[in-house]
Amino acid sequence: MKRRSTLSLLALASVSALTLAACSSGEATAGGEGGGGGGEAATTFKIAFNQNAEHPQAQALTELGEKLSEATDGKYSVEVYPDELLGAQADTIEQVQSGTIEMAVVAGSLLESFNPDFSVVNLPYLYTSAEQQMTVLNDESITGELFDSLEGDNIGILAAYHGGVRNVYTTDGPVKTPADLAGQKIRVIGSDTNVKMMELMGGVGTPMDQGEVYTAIQSGVLDGAENNELVYSSMAHDEVAPNYSKTQHLMMPDFLIVNPTVLESMDDESRQALVDLVADSVDTELTLFGEAVEKATAEAEAAGATFTEVDVDAFREAVLPLHEQLVTSETQRKVYDAIMAAD
Repeated sequence: MKRRSTLSLLALASVSALTLAACSSGEATAGGEGGGGGGEAATTFKIAFNQNAEHPQAQALTELGEKLSEATDGKYSVEVYPDELLGAQADTIEQVQSGTIEMAVVAGSLLESFNPDFSVVNLPYLYTSAEQQMTVLNDESITGELFDSLEGDNIGILAAYHGGVRNVYTTDGPVKTPADLAGQKIRVIGSDTNVKMMELMGGVGTPMDQGEVYTAIQSGVLDGAENNELVYSSMAHDEVAPNYSKTQHLMMPDFLIVNPTVLESMDDESRQALVDLVADSVDTELTLFGEAVEKATAEAEAAGATFTEVDVDAFREAVLPLHEQLVTSETQRKVYDAIMAAD
């Protein structure tokens, strides 16, 4: 996979206000700012994360921190703050922008509020596999212009991470074709695009906070929901909606964002080490995610859930009109065409 170049990332930093000190929230172990040996301070960058410490992304980032410390002789490291300890994702984006924290992992859909062109990477049935998704999204020649568009908002994107493959799960039998979803109320992410997606898939898209889904399915307010296997098992949705149908309709990426002045503050060698290790962490996270899916699937099956293969082509064909409706700008078309052409 191609890596974002250090020069490109440093260019993001150069346009940010110098008053946003990169180490304003970094933890120093001794006097001095951001240094290594010779009595200077070691700097630990905070990474906000909204899920638990066992999540593949958290594990990959923790490993990154250890390797960064080793590569920079203790000058730099990162610390992951899981379980929304630093706030919900939307809040942590603001904290990264202001320099209160250095980095955060955020859902791709949240970046649409800064630039609507980001909707192109969140389309249903866009990617052929998780591996292809990570390759194209982390290829600067494909997404560099899109990612760099956030520089004026004090947001740099270090990497895209795999956020899982979303599938439909229901209370009453498997969903093998769009006709099987007719009239069924399915919880979706709260956006017009996702409501429309579920409508085209045959169901009734119903936005709802994740924490309310279990009770809503249990009480009959919802007929089901859609999410990846990790959420399905960890939130015990397998107890109330035991039919997990592998529609594979959506792979929404997550992004590791950074305040650009973090990169500006680092010496060239340390910055390059961070960039390289972030790229390596994408592969690590993808491997860990695959292992976690296998474990979650086994746990859900042990709890009584049934996993069913479906007519994916029928769902894909039903949803494809969304692509033409939503790919409207020149940037979106460029990214879309490159992704569709990639192996």
